[in-house]
Amino acid sequence: MIAVIDSGSTKADWKFLSSNAYPVSITTMGFNPYYHDESVILPKIKAAFTGQINPLELTKIFYYGAGCSDPQRNKIIADALKKYFIEAEIHVEHDILACALATCRDQPGISCILGTGSNSCLFDGEKIIDNVPNLAYILGDEGSGGHLGKLLIRGYFYREFPKDIKDNFEEAYGNDRQVFLDNIYIKPNANVYLASFARFLSDHKDHIYIQSLVNRAFTEFIARHVRKYPDHNVLPIHFIGSVAYHFGDILKMVLDERSLNLGIIIKKPIDNLVQYHIELEGWKKRKL
Repeated sequence: MIAVIDSGSTKADWKFLSSNAYPVSITTMGFNPYYHDESVILPKIKAAFTGQINPLELTKIFYYGAGCSDPQRNKIIADALKKYFIEAEIHVEHDILACALATCRDQPGISCILGTGSNSCLFDGEKIIDNVPNLAYILGDEGSGGHLGKLLIRGYFYREFPKDIKDNFEEAYGNDRQVFLDNIYIKPNANVYLASFARFLSDHKDHIYIQSLVNRAFTEFIARHVRKYPDHNVLPIHFIGSVAYHFGDILKMVLDERSLNLGIIIKKPIDNLVQYHIELEGWKKRKL
């Protein structure tokens, strides 16, 4: 049995596969080695899989995760997984590679993540050949849920909201500035907290103020990331992630205004990744 995992900072999709059975799907919290170590990861996977998956049956694990950007960070994830899946060969890669494999397949293109965080890469059909650095939620993550959350909170406290949006925001979240600041500057997982405001934006995405805010975030992402790649004006530009999926109409408009070529938008890459690994193992392709 093998496992294929796509993990963002909020949620992780796990698929357990064998050559003669349909995949078993399990969702856990997302693990990011910038914020989580073995003390967090190991208890969570034990709680999620005990009684459902026999860890000794796993021979290979292919983990694609947010924050898995260098050998040191990858080792944090790999070591935690090895403590539970003791017989498995562990492969840990960045989630941007999962994005490229799921969207570009074997064709050149630009592949982007717009979820809790954001990222992008230039893919030549076989490998990633360029990646504008991701500076995480404090310095970067343009166009992401975290970025949208920052813009929304800033707009509220800077008194930029129209009255109807202001009233709806206060009904949903209150108006205690200290609560917002504590969640951002003191409590853990501020990136996930900020990204949680994307739901409010989605619920009000027909409002011109919200459309303008999302447009501004996507415009910054395109300018700071996508337009830095050679041939960005001719290659297809693909997107994965809940933010890209739920605001796809605004994303399309931003690209159309710049004569850029929108590729595909998918919410989660996991099913495409599973098909890729099924083919890699030489198993028969099956409907998921």
